[in-house]
Amino acid sequence: MRITKVAGAMLVSLLLTQASKAQDAVTYQTPPKAIADLALAAPTPSVSIDDKGQYMLLMERSPHPTIEELAQPELRIAGLRINPRNYGPSRASFVSNFKIKDLKTNKETQVKGLPANLKASTPTWSPQQTKFAFTNTTTNGIDLYVVNVQAATATKFNKSYLNMVLDDLSWEDENTIWYPATTKPASAAPPQPLAPKGPIVQQNLGKAAPSRTYQDLIRNPYDEALFEFYGTAQLVRNNNSVETKVGAPAIYRSISISPDKNYVLVRRINKPFSYLVPASSFASTYSILDKTGKELKVLAKNPSGETAPTGFDNIQNIPQRFAWRADQPSTIYWMQPLDSGMYANKMEYHDAVYTLTAPFTGTPKELLKTKYRFNGITWGNATTALVSEGLRRQQVMRVNKLNPSTGQMEPMLERSINDAYNNPGTPVTTKNQYGRQVLQVIDGNKLLMTSTGASPKGDLPFLAVFSMDDKKNNIIWRTEEGTYEPVVKVLDADKKIFVTSKETQEDAPNYYIRNLQNNTAVAITNFADPQPALRQVKKEKIKYKRQDGIDLTATLYTPAGYDAARDGRLPVLMWAYPREFKNADDAGQVRGSQNTFTRINYGSPVFWVTQGYAVMDATEFPIVGEGDVQPNDNFIDQLSWNAEAAINKIVDMGIGDRNRVAVGGHSYGAFMTANLLAHTNLFKAGLARSGAYNRTLTPFGFQNEERTYWQAPQIYNAMSPFSHADKIKTPILLIHGEADNNSGTFPIQSERLYNAIKGHGGTVRYVVLPFESHGYSAKENLLHMLWEQHQWLEKYVKK
Repeated sequence: MRITKVAGAMLVSLLLTQASKAQDAVTYQTPPKAIADLALAAPTPSVSIDDKGQYMLLMERSPHPTIEELAQPELRIAGLRINPRNYGPSRASFVSNFKIKDLKTNKETQVKGLPANLKASTPTWSPQQTKFAFTNTTTNGIDLYVVNVQAATATKFNKSYLNMVLDDLSWEDENTIWYPATTKPASAAPPQPLAPKGPIVQQNLGKAAPSRTYQDLIRNPYDEALFEFYGTAQLVRNNNSVETKVGAPAIYRSISISPDKNYVLVRRINKPFSYLVPASSFASTYSILDKTGKELKVLAKNPSGETAPTGFDNIQNIPQRFAWRADQPSTIYWMQPLDSGMYANKMEYHDAVYTLTAPFTGTPKELLKTKYRFNGITWGNATTALVSEGLRRQQVMRVNKLNPSTGQMEPMLERSINDAYNNPGTPVTTKNQYGRQVLQVIDGNKLLMTSTGASPKGDLPFLAVFSMDDKKNNIIWRTEEGTYEPVVKVLDADKKIFVTSKETQEDAPNYYIRNLQNNTAVAITNFADPQPALRQVKKEKIKYKRQDGIDLTATLYTPAGYDAARDGRLPVLMWAYPREFKNADDAGQVRGSQNTFTRINYGSPVFWVTQGYAVMDATEFPIVGEGDVQPNDNFIDQLSWNAEAAINKIVDMGIGDRNRVAVGGHSYGAFMTANLLAHTNLFKAGLARSGAYNRTLTPFGFQNEERTYWQAPQIYNAMSPFSHADKIKTPILLIHGEADNNSGTFPIQSERLYNAIKGHGGTVRYVVLPFESHGYSAKENLLHMLWEQHQWLEKYVKK
């Protein structure tokens, strides 16, 4: 019998109480006021600007939910988290208010007609951007609202509740929206049987079916019944609040309207449902419908993702990536592997892309073939498109220029995916006659590019013109040194008018409209500093080398008014997340900018700069494996080199106290932390949140390790801090969300490591945050987590 969420939490609470009788009972605690105030600071509104630069949508976000809100009923099935009362996701952040700003007059208008206690989704603009739509989640259902931008008025658009379990809404035109709707009230959900009809049986008849370690999977026939009930939806075409049912109810995974608005591409999930993979990888059928729901063409009936082979560049031998060409009225394209999905099969071309045009009765045409794995197409016009291909194992990517009319393709650039310095940027797009985003081609054969502008001086975002003839990038505008100002949106490619978000260490991010022809920059927002207590903190990007010569960086924060000569050395908190590289030069590149405005959320280590610590955030921990050597072949050694180099740097600066350094991280960073404490004596304490510590529990690969446990058992064992728990004598604080949904990071990972360390006499504390997932959200849990971390650092590091 399934344990309900509330009952499960009560059981966890009971077990924890029984296991901790030797210590004081723990109720929710709060950290020092300086930390709590920063954690609870109201966020700056998020914005969305229309393509003409006429209106800006201001979206205020709801504050952290309470633990009571997080404790509402929840179904965890098929890799999903469902609210069983309203056919929606059980965990979401909502918009709590909308305002519209006229950028010509600077007038802000409160949107009228919003429902009380608004819990809105991120809105989607209509094709002509005269309106935007959002869903509003209530206790019993999800409604659809449309806002007329000029009138700043919201109107309820639906009569049937929406089903947002698997798919979302899609605009057809200014008055028409498609969406999946519920077919039955939530109260009609199948009841849980008192006793099962039989045992739960899975079998495999000799066919390899490796899979990653997913959470929240279907486990029994009752889960299957629940998934079918909540996943089944009626496709609806709503024109000015008049709802028309399209086709029969089905489990729709996705719907996509053709550019000419005459056809609909749908993906429907088929039975049997898998017990090994989430709903996104269930067996499914791709079909083309007309607007009445009549099926015109079945494109593919694909099996479950259980049949996907292991290995980063291996894929299922099936047609996939079905989508509409953005540059034509009604042409479908997709890719099919030519190597049976196994990249090791020697051949010149590994993937092919095919097209099929309405009325979809002809033979598919081959458009192109790629030598690497096909990654996608950015469509432009009849003669220009960009084709991306690459290999994950070799960390390489290639961009080609395609002439869609002839199929002729030529390479434009090839680079390591981690080579940020030579990244020319992302092409600017514009809407074509079908309202689809396509390449903005200027001056015949040039592209406008935006980039974060990685450089040895840090990120200096830029706007550039890329020539497809000579393959060169001409930067026409770049952020001034001392600031950080990425391009957010290009309003007029010809006149070079664009929107940026400008910030410095002292100035909060605000939006500007820049005009290169007039050399003007006009501020269009004036957001205040949400966390003024951080403004006196010193921030700098520090550079140093590890023992094999690889350049490293970290962002160093020191307390307000701190003077090393006067105040002496500080305790240090180092926070990191390892990354794998196939090239030492890529690993040594500078990432980020020291000129960004410091804003922190609940997971940041920067809180402790207010408590007298030096904080090293974004501390680079590259793991490099060049040629035939894989990065993880000497993972532990490289962790040690990274940590030792960082400590040496801050000690050499006269800031850090070598004997008072803590290390911490979240997820893979927590895995790193436990390994550092098991294999080095560099630290006084560790903070490990929501990590995976026994790699044999993720046997078909993890992070960027593609080898299975059976192919490289020595790697899995050497990298597992659980295997070395007897060596972890440095105090470690383990924190985990009780309902972690991330692949591989089951809460049992922390539970078992805690038991192993405790069994060997180590100093360890294990904190389970009720109802939390891989990321945390409830106010009470966040404050308590910060309190736990603070107490641990004060006890084992600072003093």
